Amino acid sequence: MNRAVLVAYRMYDRILLPTDGSDASAAALDHALSLASQYGARVHGLYVVDWEPYGLVEEGKSILVDTLHSEGATAVASVEEAAGSAGVDARTSVVEGDVHRQIVDYVDEEGIDLIVMGTHGRRGLDRLILGSVTERVVRSSPVPVLTVRQRSSDGDGDGDGAHS
Repeated sequence: MNRAVLVAYRMYDRILLPTDGSDASAAALDHALSLASQYGARVHGLYVVDWEPYGLVEEGKSILVDTLHSEGATAVASVEEAAGSAGVDARTSVVEGDVHRQIVDYVDEEGIDLIVMGTHGRRGLDRLILGSVTERVVRSSPVPVLTVRQRSSDGDGDGDGAHS
């Protein structure tokens, strides 16, 4: 196979994995690493610190923001460690702002080809009240988004699949 044909098969060079350190993000990480390994892509782990929903006054904000930055550092370190174990190149970042907007902005800034992100599988009233970052990203992303449902804790298999 010549080089031109090999280049044509390299569909993804930069895969974004937004993470919040949850089980849903861990499930998405498995898929992102598999795809990155298959295509020789770099995985970008991104954690977004969003303190706005807490409605804090300035005095309490710095403590919360520091805590969220610490959680973010832990979450992206997990991505970097898993990528290293899988032999996949990784880059990580912790940023502040509105989660879905920061994800879409990162896509544009870093030339991302694919987003792989977890979903908690909320339905009905929970989804209506809480909203879905994943849903907002799917609606506004300029690149394909692969959503991965959180693994089921009861072992019934519901939640092990990838959806797009």
